[in-house]
Amino acid sequence: MLKEQPQMENLRAPQTDESWIRVCRRLRGELGEDVFTSWFGRLELDRLAEPVAYLSVPTKFLKSWIQSHYTDRLLATLITEFCGIKQIIIDVRSSSRTAGVRAGRPADYLRPVPPEGLPAPSPTGPSARPADQRTSEFFVPDASKPNSSHGQDSNIESLGGSPLDKRLNFDNFLVGRSNQLAHAAAQRISTGAAGEPLLYNPLYIHASVGLGKTHLLQAIAHAATDAKHRIIYLTAEKFMYGFVSALKAQTAIAFKEKLRAIDVLVIDDVQFLQGKSIQQEFCHTLNALIDARRQIVIAADRPPSDLESLDERVRSRLAGGLCVEMGLLDEPLRIKILEARIAAARQVHPSFNVPPAVVSYVASVIETNGRDLDGAINRLLAHLSLTGTALTVETAETAIRDLVRTREPKRIKIEDIQKLVATHFNVSRADILSSRRTANVVRPRQIAMYLAKVLTLRSLPEIGRRFGGRDHTTVLHAVRKIEALSGSDGGLHEEIELLKRMLMD
Repeated sequence: MLKEQPQMENLRAPQTDESWIRVCRRLRGELGEDVFTSWFGRLELDRLAEPVAYLSVPTKFLKSWIQSHYTDRLLATLITEFCGIKQIIIDVRSSSRTAGVRAGRPADYLRPVPPEGLPAPSPTGPSARPADQRTSEFFVPDASKPNSSHGQDSNIESLGGSPLDKRLNFDNFLVGRSNQLAHAAAQRISTGAAGEPLLYNPLYIHASVGLGKTHLLQAIAHAATDAKHRIIYLTAEKFMYGFVSALKAQTAIAFKEKLRAIDVLVIDDVQFLQGKSIQQEFCHTLNALIDARRQIVIAADRPPSDLESLDERVRSRLAGGLCVEMGLLDEPLRIKILEARIAAARQVHPSFNVPPAVVSYVASVIETNGRDLDGAINRLLAHLSLTGTALTVETAETAIRDLVRTREPKRIKIEDIQKLVATHFNVSRADILSSRRTANVVRPRQIAMYLAKVLTLRSLPEIGRRFGGRDHTTVLHAVRKIEALSGSDGGLHEEIELLKRMLMD
């Protein structure tokens, strides 16, 4: 202890403080702003007692993470400024310690300086507020707590979760063959009691626009809120905004810990998730919640394997649960949706009567999505209100003409091409993706590459990556080879045309 005291005095010396600031600057430069702010923003140098540097952080989670991932880097950086240091010890600061003053000096005295061009945090700004206040805007409080003074839906909106529409609940969700499985899975996880095994985690729902996936996710959020679960519903954009805001406010650790404390996480439009650091944090969040047996519900416009902008680890994690597609609305379901919209409109406009023949016509020609059906009802109502003439099939045809679209060709996936070609030529998909060069594998591989080029909008480099990481020149060679052979070999030409028809049907 007698030997340590001079070192504690030296810590207050300006040259020691300046050395610690240089350590922080070096770490920021080597690791990048996002990583530094996330893991080192609240790391403080307590004292030096050669050969040991005593550091502290506010949480056990942060201590464990730095020890597991950055001990060597941190020690090497400290040695550049404090040559007598050979070991570091990281402690967790007591919550009772004063935030403003520690060891007889201001805590900000050794705090890492912000990058150039950014103002230093004010002692009365966001970084000076308690952690629960700093991060509460991103989370829904436990509705069972008696001191919660807000309604359930207003909690989600006021605390930063994406707003919920009260109309989008299970009672108003119309079920058909195309969405029956997704609806059943959503209801099952919504009615599960605390402590029950999670059957579908994560639950991943994918569908094109206007087919009801957002309605289903918000219904899950409403049901979970009613069951007094800690729930947050976010769009991918809102998740990104919350994470970036936490980084800027130097509250990233509290953001991570709070997010991992909820019971149900619901995220919509995950295909819009961008940024390497944000995707890494999203993956860490998924892993932490799944390991803690917390429910995750994700929605996107395509299956996980087609989310090429996402990191492979994220796609793998999303594909590990129950993946359900909500298909195009079948005609009986479209009729049910139209009838429900007409009934709702009649509450405001009692004279709005749509003959069954008109309903059947609209359901038969609008096959795209529910939003176009809403648009059709609005046009029919406008026609009736403005012209005063009765609705007929002929007038309906005129009113909704802009909504009747030519059927779009089927979107063909590279994986489907690979599977069909492999089956047709009696090889495995793994053979097509492998580096094998035998004749019975090379020809099917080239045909599959050719079909991927002519039947999809994928670029040559992208096709190469989907065929075992091959170069785009390999794909180009395969395409030209099959084009030439198909022009001279009638049998091969017929075989390729057959594969095209099978893929497009």
